[in-house]
Amino acid sequence: MKKAFLYIFGGFFLLAAFAFAADKPAPESIKADMVKTNSIKVAKMNARGKVIEISDESITIERAVRGNVEKIKFELDKPVENVAVNDFVSIAYIEKDGKLMASRVTKTDTTKKDQKAVPGNK
Repeated sequence: MKKAFLYIFGGFFLLAAFAFAADKPAPESIKADMVKTNSIKVAKMNARGKVIEISDESITIERAVRGNVEKIKFELDKPVENVAVNDFVSIAYIEKDGKLMASRVTKTDTTKKDQKAVPGNK
């Protein structure tokens, strides 16, 4: 009697293990929600230069890169305040649909501070 009970009990656990191990396919609605999306990160770039032209829609700066002077025109989302022609600015921008879109325009200080230590002072 003990052997019969042991065989029935063992068979029950064996069948239960097969039932839990069976791979059930997920319903179609869950598969549709689990689609992995690839997020494309847009590279933010920076430019510094002197303002040549400014309007409510765009700003044009002139900057020197390795001895070459180039003019760059940026599109603005909103008008920039406290920036005038001949001011030095720093612009954070992205390229969108072939246009350079300025996300942040800030005035920069034109005086460069000398970081070298004076000889004799420690």
